[in-house]
Amino acid sequence: MLHEAAYAALGLTGWRYDRIAAGGPGEPSVADVLADLGPEWVGLSLTMPNKEPALAVADDVADRARLVGAANTLVRRGKRWYADSTDAYGLMRALREAGAPMTGEALVLGSGATARSACAALAELGVPAVSLAVRAGARPETVAVARRAGLAVRELPLAGLGAYAADFALLISTLPTGTDLGLTPGGARPPGPDALVLDVAYGGWPTPLATWALAGGARVLSGLDMLLHQAAEQVWLMTQAPPPVAAMRAALEAATGLRLLR
Repeated sequence: MLHEAAYAALGLTGWRYDRIAAGGPGEPSVADVLADLGPEWVGLSLTMPNKEPALAVADDVADRARLVGAANTLVRRGKRWYADSTDAYGLMRALREAGAPMTGEALVLGSGATARSACAALAELGVPAVSLAVRAGARPETVAVARRAGLAVRELPLAGLGAYAADFALLISTLPTGTDLGLTPGGARPPGPDALVLDVAYGGWPTPLATWALAGGARVLSGLDMLLHQAAEQVWLMTQAPPPVAAMRAALEAATGLRLLR
């Protein structure tokens, strides 16, 4: 929907955006899909579990994709395929537009692939340090990404989130939708009005984390803001036309019934 809204706004009447099942049991691999594409295909968006295999099939890799060890975008450049990651870009743009605090330490919940993108985004914004809140030790590859990006890193227990979350002015949750953090309004002290909370989940909104943070007066963003900007960057990579962000935002709001940041 986001890409097709962009094509319509740009007047690209001959363009379309299709779905291809790949990477799962009985499905073709990314390499198989690329081998079957005709010359009219400009690029691909990739979801899990295809983000890491995309790096292996690419001829050229963007620095940010190499940093996070995954790519969500493949673009044809002549006879070569170029891999990039717009997830970190989407996070960075959403945080910047929200006026995220760029000094001090940020708190990231989780240490999976999205957490790696969050660390890359924080480093690009100039945030100097990150705490990773995890259940049983942060993933070494995520710690390595954060340190390569120039962030100071420490780990905190996710089970104790309510005891320290309010000490951070910037909190990003990369946890799956429905993760039970045991947080309720009126319970542990939530972040206050000076804090910004971004929950990358956008199903079942507001999430329990968002509800808890809103009770303390924090500014809260959903993952839709990240989704918008990562798609806009893909449109730019694939069409080389300035992405019509306003039209894409309007389409996303109409589809979800939620209002995005402006």
